[in-house]
Amino acid sequence: MTRFADLPREVQRRLMEETIRTYFDGCNEADVDKMASQFTDDAVHYFPPGLDGPWIGAHTIADNWRRLTMTIDSAWSIERLIGEPESMQAIIEFTHWKPARNSYVRGSEWYKIDPETGRIAEIRAFYASAPDEREANTLQGYDYEANQYHMAPPVHRPHPEAVGYSN
Repeated sequence: MTRFADLPREVQRRLMEETIRTYFDGCNEADVDKMASQFTDDAVHYFPPGLDGPWIGAHTIADNWRRLTMTIDSAWSIERLIGEPESMQAIIEFTHWKPARNSYVRGSEWYKIDPETGRIAEIRAFYASAPDEREANTLQGYDYEANQYHMAPPVHRPHPEAVGYSN
């Protein structure tokens, strides 16, 4: 099998994006296996202080996102994504929707990509501001709608498997 780092740069860039988008699809679907398959086994997801991190291990990361989907209706959208094969890194802007709390958080994440497999080895999450009781956790004064950001979750919530869900 060809090492990820030995693939052509444009192929690496495309695969980085596919990996991150598949991870987000897995988050929105609450699909632990789909999420975990995008990570190295020993991947680490770092968070700002006070947010119960870091999460260590592909299945720990996936299990925790599934738990949040099932308890606070979490959903995620990718607003921007840049892959940089030269450094084996990618960065995204995202929105973490929390419909059960009538709130959302905007932020960015840096991804470290494993040069052997092309899987996610590390995520470092940064938020627009410290989480608090505000409905919208965003950059003050920035016009998200005018800049074509999602203004609602990209998927229906609550998730059909969430506790207390009924049609």
